[in-house]
Order: sequence, then C-alpha cells, then structure tokens
Amino acid sequence: MRIAIASDHAAVAMKASLVEWLRAEGHDVADLGPDSEASVDYPDYGYKLAEHVAAGHAERGIALCGSGIGISIAVNRNPAVRCALVSEPLSAQLSREHNDANILAMGARMIGLEMAKACLAAFLATPFGGERHARRVGKLGTPPVAAPID
Repeated sequence: MRIAIASDHAAVAMKASLVEWLRAEGHDVADLGPDSEASVDYPDYGYKLAEHVAAGHAERGIALCGSGIGISIAVNRNPAVRCALVSEPLSAQLSREHNDANILAMGARMIGLEMAKACLAAFLATPFGGERHARRVGKLGTPPVAAPID
C-alpha cells in the first residue's frame, strides 16, 4: 500500500520508527517530514499530508503530533480526506469500517510505539463497510444542510 506520513517536531521519533516498521511490512512510504526535532508548525505538515492523499499520491495517510489533536484538525480542513484521531485499535478499525477514514492521526505523547503499531495494523487491514455507511460518509465532504431531525 502507498502510505504518506507527516508529523510535527514532537512526533519525529515515532514517525521514524513507524516509517521503518511500515517499510519492513512491505508498504511504500512517503515521509513528508519534518526530519528533525526543530520546532515546526503542525498545520503546515497536516495540510501537506492532506493534499498528498487528496491528490491520490497515497492511499492512506498517517498524521502525528504531540497530542494528535492539532494535526488532525489541520488535515480535516481538506474536504477530500477523512482523518480520525485514535489511541487504540478498535477506534482505528471502526474509522475505516464505518467512516472510510483515509488518514489516521495519533498523539506521540499520548500512546507508545507498540500501541501506535497496533492502531496502524487495524487501520490498514480494515476495509470500508460500505452500504449503510456510504450515505453517511457521502455527507462528510459537503457542507451541512439545515434540515429538521426527525
């Protein structure tokens, strides 16, 4: 699978370990940076990752920062992607099965490397469930319509 990964300075070490692990698993990984722990702004890397995935250069993306929150917000500003912030494998699985997420966000200061690998393994192995979820997912890329809820 073609996977793109980006982080901020707080997650550079986790990113490097995940890149190595993913390549050993046989994936084609594009590391979009940064390359050092020098302070950077997570939105810059989140936007870069979202654009990379939206353009079809990667099938899936991985967004990392200290908490995972900031970079996931940045990534989700692109309407062509669906980024889910997770900290355990079941949420990673459901993000694919129910929401057709194409980018996974995690917080390097919140979870350890082995948990991050378990989340990624679930995310990469799970197909979109389709059918009843497709209608809902279709609404995620469009502005909400003011309609009464029955």
